[in-house]
Amino acid sequence: MPNQSIQTDILIVGSGAAGLFAALQIPAEKHVLLITKKEAEQSDSFLAQGGICVLRDLSDYESYYQDTLKAGHYENNPAAVHTMIASSRTIINQLLTLGVPFAQENGTLCYTREGAHSAPRILYHQDQTGKAITSCLLEQAKQRSNITILEHTTLLDLLCQQNCCYGGIVQQADDTIATILAANTILATGGIGGLYSHSTNFAHLTGDSLAIAQRHQVALKNIDYIQIHPTTLYSQKPGRRFLISESVRGEGAVLLNAAGERFTDELQPRDVVTQAIYQQMELDCKPYVHLSLLPIKKETILQHFPTIYQHCLEEGYDITKEPIPIVPAQHYFMGGIQIDLEGRTSMQHLYAVGETACNGVHGANRLASNSLLESLVFAQRAALDILAQNEPSALFWQTAVQLAANVQPNRYLPAQALQQTYQQQVLEAIQLEKGKHQHE
Repeated sequence: MPNQSIQTDILIVGSGAAGLFAALQIPAEKHVLLITKKEAEQSDSFLAQGGICVLRDLSDYESYYQDTLKAGHYENNPAAVHTMIASSRTIINQLLTLGVPFAQENGTLCYTREGAHSAPRILYHQDQTGKAITSCLLEQAKQRSNITILEHTTLLDLLCQQNCCYGGIVQQADDTIATILAANTILATGGIGGLYSHSTNFAHLTGDSLAIAQRHQVALKNIDYIQIHPTTLYSQKPGRRFLISESVRGEGAVLLNAAGERFTDELQPRDVVTQAIYQQMELDCKPYVHLSLLPIKKETILQHFPTIYQHCLEEGYDITKEPIPIVPAQHYFMGGIQIDLEGRTSMQHLYAVGETACNGVHGANRLASNSLLESLVFAQRAALDILAQNEPSALFWQTAVQLAANVQPNRYLPAQALQQTYQQQVLEAIQLEKGKHQHE
């Protein structure tokens, strides 16, 4: 039975902020096919609570730059950090033009502060900034006639030869295998939280693209750099952990031990706060510590953190009246597929953006609210780099068609077993890299 083949100018894998923003940079005359593993709304970008950083003015540049490097333990790529910060206002202006409703007072943008930031430079929409941005991008993408979104479509492999990417091999919503021929492919597949029992991520984000990249000798970088978020709501229920945004600590919330005493500076970098919590849990002989929002005015809580307030209320806690139990959980992936400042991987015609990519901007530990900004900055740069290229030759398309014709669907079935193999492969690669760093 012949394989079903689809041809497009640009294949984007992932429907988070990075994938959608890249798609929106592409002009109407080029077709974009965006595929996503689940529903389009089920990306971690929708879950981001705190906000998105921006350079307020030139006087804040050095402070912002140093805050990012300090949080990243000075393992950051300085050029990537500079590019992100210098591009931030342009990105924010584009988001405002698209209709993202950042908090404002009297027509002026509001800024908040989070851990390890020396000044307020974070824009937000209540405690649902990621949802505000990503839902706006998704709505815009749905209105573009040159963008097609296919849900429940999973990337199983790259269509590639001699270190050149010609598209992807996918499992479609009806479980059939198809090939997608593309002049350029962008991997925007998100993080790896599905590999962990305690994570703030969606369970279907399991790092498949890392395994696929590794299979084809595409360079990876810092894949053992995994950020634990200090504050998620403690629960014995299975499933994703509910994030308590770092913004609450930026607004004055404090961490308390079993005796109700404050035990650390809440505005230190995430990894430092996480370590302090683990140590306190051991001292208290409890699987959690407490976070108190009582120092924050009730009206601020209800206005700035309505989602957190409502969720905690549903779990039996009134954050305006009592502390809540919290525990650290896997949150963000600083490593990934190695890219340059234009999102290019080590394979021709293959790009990576967002959490699945690594250009070193975050170093060993991400500064709060840099994730959305970093994703959008380098997604835009990847799209613009693609547009600056010459059109693929006839030989390119002939090769793509030939590769697609040679695909054997049975090699990828059952797809669930293949994905389990990928997950194990990623976990083993992370452990191997971690071992290397421990012996350096």
